[in-house]
Amino acid sequence: MKTAATDTKTVRRRRFFSSRDKITLGFFIGIPTFLHIALVWFPAVATIYLSFTYWTGIRIEDIQWAGLANYENIFFNTPIFYDALRVNVIWLLWFFFIATPLGVLLAYQIDREIRGHKFYQSAYYLPVVLSLAVTGIIWNFLLRPDGFVNGLLGLPIAEAISFFGDDNYNIWVIMIMASWRHIGYIMLLYLAGLKAIDASLREAAALDGATEWQTFMKVILPAMRPVNIIILVITIIESLRAFDGLHHLRRSRWTADSRCIGL
Repeated sequence: MKTAATDTKTVRRRRFFSSRDKITLGFFIGIPTFLHIALVWFPAVATIYLSFTYWTGIRIEDIQWAGLANYENIFFNTPIFYDALRVNVIWLLWFFFIATPLGVLLAYQIDREIRGHKFYQSAYYLPVVLSLAVTGIIWNFLLRPDGFVNGLLGLPIAEAISFFGDDNYNIWVIMIMASWRHIGYIMLLYLAGLKAIDASLREAAALDGATEWQTFMKVILPAMRPVNIIILVITIIESLRAFDGLHHLRRSRWTADSRCIGL
């Protein structure tokens, strides 16, 4: 009797697909898979292959096998590559240890609904909404030789600090400019995650006598693990692809730098 009953339940649970269902499933699975392979995997594999060739990028017939010559040229005959790599590492460390934690801190403070939190939330997110052109105009007004900052310092144009052309300032200035947008973006992501946390977790921690710091580290931060992973990935990606020409910051004057920031 048990065997028969088990077989009956198995038959009931078994799902049979008609020909129409199979065609529908084929479209839902096949088309996204084809597009993913064609638009993601094929270009990625083709890029890796082409890195071992000489090609002008116009005619396929002109592709010539180069082996490791391109990589040897980059690593041994292109010193500027290491300069760009160094600046990218500085950029990554800045975003990882300064810009992103500031965004998390702002999100946590706004989530506590401090006085004026609606205003702060809008003000901090405003740079993310602004276009790069508007952002460039704002910072150009602040930091150009006859701009607001040099005027605030009381420096005449002849003695004004060239924030974009001086090697001692340009990297840090542009990182601050990028952080202005990045902090607001991270704040919004983290704030959305904080709103989804069950309030009973914080109440339980408060009843156990946990401090606000202990509550954040032991309760909120572990509960925010999915959001933390997303923020970490975004920080790494944005840092490493922020500027294709970061190495020019050590050599360029204002004209070239303005192109990098979208002016």
